[in-house]
Amino acid sequence: MATLFTRIIAGELPGRFVWRDDRAVAFLTIAPISPGHALVVPLEEVDHWVDLDPDLAAHLMIVAQQVGRAQMAAFAPNRIGLIVAGLEVPHAHVHVIPIDSEAELDFGRADPAASEASLDDAADRIRAALRAAGRSEVAE
Repeated sequence: MATLFTRIIAGELPGRFVWRDDRAVAFLTIAPISPGHALVVPLEEVDHWVDLDPDLAAHLMIVAQQVGRAQMAAFAPNRIGLIVAGLEVPHAHVHVIPIDSEAELDFGRADPAASEASLDDAADRIRAALRAAGRSEVAE
C-alpha cells in the first residue's frame, strides 16, 4: 500500500509543495514546529533513511540545503535545523526547520492546529525565495 507521502506526491492528498524534481519533493508539514517547517521526501518509497541509495541520500541533502537557504531568506531564523527521525511515516524524509535555538527541535512543539492561511503564507515565502535564488525546481 502506498505511504501517506506517496499519496501526497501523487496528488491524492493535498500538499503545499515548494520543490519538485525528478527524484524528490519538498512540502510543508501540516503540524509545523515553526513557520516554514518543510519535509524533503524522495519520490521512491524507502522506509528507512539508512536504506537509501547513497546518491539519493546525497540528493535529499542537496534539496534540504536549497530549501534551508530559502527558509533563511524567508524567515531570518538563527539557523536551519534538520531532523531525520522517520517514525511517523514509513517513507524516508528530512525535516527542514527554521530555528532560533536547539531547544526548538522538539516535536512536542509542533502545532497541529496551524491555520491554512499561515501554511499558505509560509509556502509562498519559501517559493518566492527559491525563485529569487534562481531555482527552477519551485513547485507551483
